[in-house]
Amino acid sequence: MSELIDRVVADVGVDRGVAEKAIGTILDFLSKEGPADRVQSLLARLPDHQALIAAAGNEGGMLGGMGGIMGVGAKLMGSGLDMSQIQSVVRTVATYSSEKGGGEDLKAIAAAIPGLSQFM
Repeated sequence: MSELIDRVVADVGVDRGVAEKAIGTILDFLSKEGPADRVQSLLARLPDHQALIAAAGNEGGMLGGMGGIMGVGAKLMGSGLDMSQIQSVVRTVATYSSEKGGGEDLKAIAAAIPGLSQFM
């Protein structure tokens, strides 16, 4: 996943720690909200995804209680990203995932999660 992290750092202009947390937060969100079979197929193409998801952590309090696309957006903004940067991170993750053969899985996941397609 180092290649993906490097891309997010370059494309979005954030430091490596923010990139890692953002990618982990997005992957964690997909694993919780997307169709399990498609998410597992996608994640299988992304080596070391478990470490990034674990590093993203679970915030408690108000952010932890908000679900769906709004909840993940709040978590990403809490990491210091603005809406434009969030879209850039999501697009970079989507492009990378497609390059690794997960394009069809990603389309199915985006179709199943209300509001996600607007960020892609």
